[in-house]
Amino acid sequence: MEPTPELSPHHAYPDHWEADVVLRDGGTARIRPITTDDAERLVSFYEQVSDESKYYRFFAPYPRLSDRDVHRFTHHDYVDRVGLAVTIGGEFIGTVRFDRINEQGRPASAPADEAEVAFLVQDAHQGRGVASALLEHIAAVARERGIRRFAAEVLPANNKMIKVFRDAGYTQQRSFEDGSVHLTLDLEPTEKSLAVQRGREQRAEARSVQRLLAPGSVAVIGTGRTPGGVGRTVLRNLLAAGFTGRTYAVNRAFDEGLATLDGVPAHRSLGEIDERVDLAVIAVPAHRVPEAVADCGEHGVQGLVVLSAGYAERGSAGRELQRELVRQARSYGMRIIGPNAFGIINTAESVRLNASLAPESPARGRIGLFTQSGAIGIALLSGLHRRGAGLSSFISAGNRADVSGNDFLQYSFEDQDTDVALLYLESLGNPRKFTRLARRTAAVKPVVVVKGARHSGTNPPGHAVPVSRIPDATVSALMRQAGVIRVDTVTEMVDAGLLLAGQPLPAGPRVAILGNSESLGLLTYDACLAEGLRPRPPRDLTTAASPQDFRDALAEALADGTCDAVIVTAIPWVGENGEAETGDGEVLAAALRGAAAGGPAKPVAVVHVEIGGLAEALAAASSTAAPRTRPTTLAGRPAAAPGAPTGAAPPTATAPTEPGTEAPAETAGTAGTAGTAEPAEPAEPEAAEPPARPGRIPAYPAAERAVRAMAEAVKYAQWRRQAATPGKVPEFLDETTDEPGAAALIDTLLGTAPDPRGRPLTHDEARELLGRYGIPVRPTLPAPDPEAAVAAAARLGYPVALKTTAPHLRHRADLGGVRLDLTDEDALRRAYAEVTELLGKPAELLPVVQSMAPRGVDTVVRASIDAAAGAVLSFGLAGAPSELLGDTAHRLVPATDRDAAELIRSIKAAPVLFGWRGSAPVDTPALEELLLRLSRLVDDHPEVVSVALEPVVVAPQGLTVLGATVRLAPPPPRGDLGPRRLPNY
Repeated sequence: MEPTPELSPHHAYPDHWEADVVLRDGGTARIRPITTDDAERLVSFYEQVSDESKYYRFFAPYPRLSDRDVHRFTHHDYVDRVGLAVTIGGEFIGTVRFDRINEQGRPASAPADEAEVAFLVQDAHQGRGVASALLEHIAAVARERGIRRFAAEVLPANNKMIKVFRDAGYTQQRSFEDGSVHLTLDLEPTEKSLAVQRGREQRAEARSVQRLLAPGSVAVIGTGRTPGGVGRTVLRNLLAAGFTGRTYAVNRAFDEGLATLDGVPAHRSLGEIDERVDLAVIAVPAHRVPEAVADCGEHGVQGLVVLSAGYAERGSAGRELQRELVRQARSYGMRIIGPNAFGIINTAESVRLNASLAPESPARGRIGLFTQSGAIGIALLSGLHRRGAGLSSFISAGNRADVSGNDFLQYSFEDQDTDVALLYLESLGNPRKFTRLARRTAAVKPVVVVKGARHSGTNPPGHAVPVSRIPDATVSALMRQAGVIRVDTVTEMVDAGLLLAGQPLPAGPRVAILGNSESLGLLTYDACLAEGLRPRPPRDLTTAASPQDFRDALAEALADGTCDAVIVTAIPWVGENGEAETGDGEVLAAALRGAAAGGPAKPVAVVHVEIGGLAEALAAASSTAAPRTRPTTLAGRPAAAPGAPTGAAPPTATAPTEPGTEAPAETAGTAGTAGTAEPAEPAEPEAAEPPARPGRIPAYPAAERAVRAMAEAVKYAQWRRQAATPGKVPEFLDETTDEPGAAALIDTLLGTAPDPRGRPLTHDEARELLGRYGIPVRPTLPAPDPEAAVAAAARLGYPVALKTTAPHLRHRADLGGVRLDLTDEDALRRAYAEVTELLGKPAELLPVVQSMAPRGVDTVVRASIDAAAGAVLSFGLAGAPSELLGDTAHRLVPATDRDAAELIRSIKAAPVLFGWRGSAPVDTPALEELLLRLSRLVDDHPEVVSVALEPVVVAPQGLTVLGATVRLAPPPPRGDLGPRRLPNY
């Protein structure tokens, strides 16, 4: 809508306050400012509020709003008086407003920084989290307008409304005055308020996906009258899977006399169906989709799967159609999978949903699968089926205009039937959120990701999301930091998923290898070394080994305390006549499963060559797999999680707890009134215990594939152990850190009207800013001529270095623009003459003089801010080899002490820092401290958008920063710190 602005452009309608939100029950709603056009909506809304809620709002019976009330509640200046409404289908279901007040509680204008706030939620929608969503958004609006505190008067009996404020996580004070409770909330976000907000977001988004995957009824809109076609195919697949709910076929072209189709009720519209439909699968041409969506919204459908194509994958016009589709669906409180989707599957026995184009519903299993590509989805379903693996759920999101991989992570974290989450992603709409959710999920169950479109620099057609400019290597490093298992191909994803879903995690990298082929054992041994594992010498059972020999050898290896995992290699037996015998794969599989069941819980993988029936028999459900102990979910059911590593030193990995996530009851009422209590919000799930015995044993046709999957499990298990005791972000509360001084300096350097493009700092400005955080930069002095160079050296003291700083020569010592260890004036003058003769005039070279630093290893430390991913800290050795080989490590900011230690040890050239080839080890603790100080700087001051310290010479004692470049700019928006909202692309 285009409301009429009031008063002046300064008070124009703030459309950036509009937001789509997911409510507690998984439905969506729209939050927007109230305008002068909303008078009738407000009156209609108020008429549907109970007398009790009205009494709590106004402290007296208040049956109807007067004309004056309506005018006051719909006329706002959007600065001192603001009102927000929550709408579904264009109608109000809740409102909130604030009025700026002074210290005496009377109406005021800025600079007064306190406001009185009041809520009202329609009784029919209380319990859906409306009040908490409104509080988040009105608090953000207030902070934007310079308001730092909210005040509210609440009747003493309204303890539920008091609870709304208390559970929000803000600092608050309460007092009893004149028969009412006076509440004051400090609106500055706290660690607890952010945790509460994210906890509510997680539960709501998980519930929204659950509603899509577990409907009580499904309508296929666009079901063809004759066999074939997309709609009829989906209907057939629904019926073939044995969907436990009710199914309907809908097509406006059906004859009026048609009562059933394929045995299910047939209707021309949803309005003809006697009950509310939970899920609608839309399979009509794109130009007819809006009509179908409207029909769904008007009849209470909860979610949509849109198979129709012709949207953003077709270009700009289709992209606008896609945006309108999302706006239309959300206006009715519905979420969308698609458009251009392949469909969804839920194999739970209580659901048995196959609302997809997959002709066969996969077997029930413990793997959840999300893909942004229908073709890749088909390939993955086929590959898992061939390997005997089952799925818990499957979503092929197509253009992922609404439901995304982030939503799937939220759901997977909760889902009791999912032990491993597999995701094929071609774009990351919100990388900050993805890494946060992935870290949280990976702490309780593995997350395996394949990222397509890694090197194109653009999103695939149809994916209308912001493009991140960070290199793919950086994306991979950040995923690893979050505990994500990043693999390169869908084959590797299936390989890793099978191992993680059926086997316990290894306690370490020690691998035993046994089998009846010496050559295959050696190949496996070499592959283990290449993947960084620690293999024991292969044990050759000889080609005469029987299944019992395999069983005995496997049992012995599992019982050996010096091994953490076992890889079994097997080839067909050779008979007396010289012909290969495939043998009975089921017999060998039974022997291996028996050994695994009877020994300590360690992962087992099998590499086999053409042994018929072995892979299928190993994939069969094992009766020895003990039930997993699962934490309780929000709905009171247990939530699945994969086993933590087991063995000699089992970890105690648990999900990172966030303060306030237990967030008890919330109410939807008014501040100054009470509403009805909303359901209590349960506590976070914790990591599940590992299975007591392995389940399905994965089989691989090549040693490299089995070893790579095992290596990923080893690295993930190590991450889980470390995640159980996370690192800390040091405070550095000493005289070398001056946060207020740095903030004041940044404000001065940016000025009152900063250039949105930002500005680079001079050498002296950068030294001063970095110095505020205890990062000294060795001074340099300009040397425009030989005499200036000599004077600079005299000031700094010999020995000195002469460097060129022209952009094309910076950090290029190989071109002859750097001369070191100049011990006297004669040496300096000779060097100056040689450099200028070789490379050009001083005005072109911009030479400088700098005092020499102690000898050490030259390194590079950088920090930069990507608008999508956030602040990233990077480290590597200086020089062309590291740049050419891409040997740079990355971590998200803020970095912990553990992140800093891992950062310098994760580059391939790290041995150079630790005494390689007899050299003296350098001062890595000093280097770690430098990384932490730089991380703290960019985390405290988002205006610092880029820092490069190059080179940083790390000596055996201490380090020296020889060069620094810093760029400041107005800080990019941080959507992850604002109120929760669905993205609009």
